[in-house]
Amino acid sequence: MLKFEEQPDPAAGRPSIGSRKETILSLVEMLLRHGDDNDSGLSQQPIFEDDKDVPTVDEHLQSAGAEAFNRFQKRINNLDKELRNFSNAAQQLGSSAAILSSAFHLRTRIAHILYLYQLNAADLYPRKIHPPNSSPTTEFESQVHKSRRRPRKRHLSGKHRALPPVVRPTVDTTIDLEEFPSQFLALAEEVTTFVDCLNEFPEFTDEAVNTSVSSFEGDLKYWANCLQNYNGQFRYPAVQRYIQDLAVEMGEHIDSITSTLSMFIEVGVPTIRFAQKNGASNLLNLSTVATFFSAVTATTIQFSFTLESTVGRAVNSFWFLSLVFSIAAAVNSLLGLTWNQAMYRSPKFKVPWWVLIWIKRSPLIFLVLSVACFSIGLCLFTYASDQGPVTSTITTVFTAFTSFGLAAVSAWFASERWAFTHLRGKKHKWLGDVLAEVNERFLGLPGISTVSQGLRWSSKWASTRATFVGTRLRRVKSIISSDGDKIGDLENGLPMFMPPEEAASPTLSHRRPSETGLPANSPSTAGPVVPTGTAGPPSTPTTPNTVPSVGKQLWRNALRTVKLSTVWSHPMGPRSPQRQRTTSSTLMSSDRKRVIVDLPMKTIIRSRVAALVPKLKCLEPTQDMAAHQALVRHLQFSPDGKFMATSSWDRTSVIFRVQNSVVSHHRTLAHAKGFVGQVAWSPTGHLLLTKLNRGVKVWTQDGVCQRTIDRPAYIESITWLSSGEAFLSVEGSNVTKLDLKGKILGTYNFGSMKLQDVAVTPDCTRLLGVGPLLSSPDGLHPSKSRVEKRLTVYNMETDQIEHTTPVLNDVKDITLARNTRTGLVALVSYENKAPPQLWKLENVKDGSRLTLRHTYMPKVPVDFAGPSYFGGKNDELVLCAGKAGDIHIWDQESGALLHHVRAQDLGGDLTCIAWNHAEDNPFMFATGSHDGAVRIWTKPEQFSSPAALENQPPFLRSASPSEMDELQRTESPLTQQDFESSFTNSTESLGTGGPSSSSNRERVVAFAAEPTVGAALYSEGSLHVRMHDTET
Repeated sequence: MLKFEEQPDPAAGRPSIGSRKETILSLVEMLLRHGDDNDSGLSQQPIFEDDKDVPTVDEHLQSAGAEAFNRFQKRINNLDKELRNFSNAAQQLGSSAAILSSAFHLRTRIAHILYLYQLNAADLYPRKIHPPNSSPTTEFESQVHKSRRRPRKRHLSGKHRALPPVVRPTVDTTIDLEEFPSQFLALAEEVTTFVDCLNEFPEFTDEAVNTSVSSFEGDLKYWANCLQNYNGQFRYPAVQRYIQDLAVEMGEHIDSITSTLSMFIEVGVPTIRFAQKNGASNLLNLSTVATFFSAVTATTIQFSFTLESTVGRAVNSFWFLSLVFSIAAAVNSLLGLTWNQAMYRSPKFKVPWWVLIWIKRSPLIFLVLSVACFSIGLCLFTYASDQGPVTSTITTVFTAFTSFGLAAVSAWFASERWAFTHLRGKKHKWLGDVLAEVNERFLGLPGISTVSQGLRWSSKWASTRATFVGTRLRRVKSIISSDGDKIGDLENGLPMFMPPEEAASPTLSHRRPSETGLPANSPSTAGPVVPTGTAGPPSTPTTPNTVPSVGKQLWRNALRTVKLSTVWSHPMGPRSPQRQRTTSSTLMSSDRKRVIVDLPMKTIIRSRVAALVPKLKCLEPTQDMAAHQALVRHLQFSPDGKFMATSSWDRTSVIFRVQNSVVSHHRTLAHAKGFVGQVAWSPTGHLLLTKLNRGVKVWTQDGVCQRTIDRPAYIESITWLSSGEAFLSVEGSNVTKLDLKGKILGTYNFGSMKLQDVAVTPDCTRLLGVGPLLSSPDGLHPSKSRVEKRLTVYNMETDQIEHTTPVLNDVKDITLARNTRTGLVALVSYENKAPPQLWKLENVKDGSRLTLRHTYMPKVPVDFAGPSYFGGKNDELVLCAGKAGDIHIWDQESGALLHHVRAQDLGGDLTCIAWNHAEDNPFMFATGSHDGAVRIWTKPEQFSSPAALENQPPFLRSASPSEMDELQRTESPLTQQDFESSFTNSTESLGTGGPSSSSNRERVVAFAAEPTVGAALYSEGSLHVRMHDTET
């Protein structure tokens, strides 16, 4: 080690003030600088924060959080841009005042949401995100801010001149983070109003917009309802992080709405504009027809107003009515045209129903009534004017016919409108389907059904008789015609004969006329050829042609050739675009890392980390045992480190003995039914619990089952109490306290949570439960986003929930550290790629709450397998396994990554990991894999001695450990001598292949520890396995 005199004095240039404190600080600074040079080989340096910043967020998460907020801000800006474009495009449409107003209110609401999220991000990431309406703090940032504010001069003219920028709606800066739930509810109302106004255009309905907005509305209401439980806690960092995580879920909805809104602008707005123009032209045409018809009616009145008879007065009455209706139709058509094109008209749901009916339906109805009155008056006019009977009859008949058609079509149109209005939102049915259902119901009536069956039977009988008579008549006609043909043949003479060379050619009729030497209209090419010596009807020129003509045949051949050439030009069909896999973007490292901590504490932590790294880097896999035939679900070392228990999906649990860092097989615990999901050693290490789906078994170290405790509900996990006399069973939303005899000592309810795991404090006063939320307080469920998960602190003395912390990732497990020197800390594990986190249980005025201390980030994104655990004798380490085979070990206090085992170095998929807390020098831990193997990690020098090699267990890794299946199993608690004798007998049966006894009750397999039995097993059944593994 270098002496102090060899280091340059950093305080040489400082003015001397004669202070003892300054001298001590200078010496400590030199020591730390020398420590930095010696610790340069560490893979990662610890990161700390001061008390002025958020103490629960590590420095390397600042950049990631700032990037997430920037992405959310970009999504909000894109949606605001699309809403502005939509407003500009909708101004060209009629009746667009409502949609323009709703779009502006929606833009105002998302601006408030963005303002709150910026406030939230500024509290969480103060080094990266500035509060809204704040000035930059550095010279560089101020220059960037000025450059952004300075508009670019565009020298454009004419129609290419840029439009003035649209100002963002005004934001109320007095709102606070506590208003997040109310702002979410207001945003849900705004998006619903926007879609309602958008659906006011019946010319175009986009289901994609309705679906995306409906899911967004459901998620917003779910989030607002859940966040109401955290009133007064929106400055709490855990709640702020949860709200920041919701920005990712909200961003997906915003992207969906933005894309569908962009498509609506491109497709929907032109379609609506075209439909409105078409509707306007229809109203204009109807007004023209009504005006013309009113002129015709007024002209005809001139011929009838002088009639004074009763019929004449009726004619004048109908024609005057027709004139009134035609004028009303013309005027109402113009009124409807003006109302539809007005931009300021009210939306439909704000207009009375009779106004809508009068404007939309009255023009056509009045025109139909005008035509009907004119037709009736015309019929009466033929009789009143003393026309001839022929003229009167023809006029009356055709008027009645046209009037009936007009009435029928009008009734059909009105019925279609009724069916569409009453069946909206249901499965679409046409009017024909509705009439068919009505007909079926009518025919299903008791009296009508009998009559219809009789009519159906009579019609079927009549059709059968008619078919029978027709068949008989056709048969008689064929007999008569055949007899006439025979007579004609005898009268006409012999049939035609062909030359032998022509008769032998079957393709003569398919040849071209140039090939056969005959003209195109020759009978030889136009009709069938009768071979020589075959009797049949004579060939005449009038015989119908059954062979396709030469032109049709050539056309078919040409089409077939084109199709074949097309197929052979694309033999594999159209190419489909190949989807390329892209890697996720990694977290960007921060541009600067400030280490703000007390200097003596930094020295202590660096020295401790420097001592741990060499002990971790020397750990290697020393044993690889085939413990199970299926996936290893869970494993755990006993508190004293003398035993290790594993559980598997092969319905067994294995107890291993640990001695001198060597693991050997001790007992196999077989279960008659159900997978073994978890093992849990008691605090003293004398008892072992194995968890089944609906039961718990209590075992001794020697593999004796003391009791089976059945439970009525599915068990998620089990946890021992610190006293070792009772344990907790997690069942749905309840935690049941049971003693070793299965007696219920207490039940603790966590409300609407579905618990995944619990941990109990050493004083047995509080429970820490983790799990998802079944539903919101009002019973709501998310539409598209993930459900809320919670970390809950439960007071066992008051039976009340003291504090709840929301999280978004799928939480699975929680473990308390045994060392309480720095307070109670809990390690929370998540599923998939979410890293483990360290939470501290702090006492506050109202009880206790969890505060995030560290998030243990890996070097690259890892899909974690199983729960993470504390390691080291004093729980100073945190270790976690990845599904691909990665193993990460962090320092608990600093969060520094101390050791990383790569997947390619390890090999095999991992499912769980466990640390032996009793082994400190060297360290020791175990991993389980999918193939049932258990791997032991420790310092390899322990196996270099011959004594260690002799004590190596005979259970080596194999593909199928059949020896475990053929051993005799029993449920009775045997003595060691009795079980050894039974084990020896079962070993002898392996060589002869004799059947082994079985029992339907619980069975226990025990392996004796004497060298003779192990040698027998090795010589009988495991020699070929050992040799095979050695060769491999």
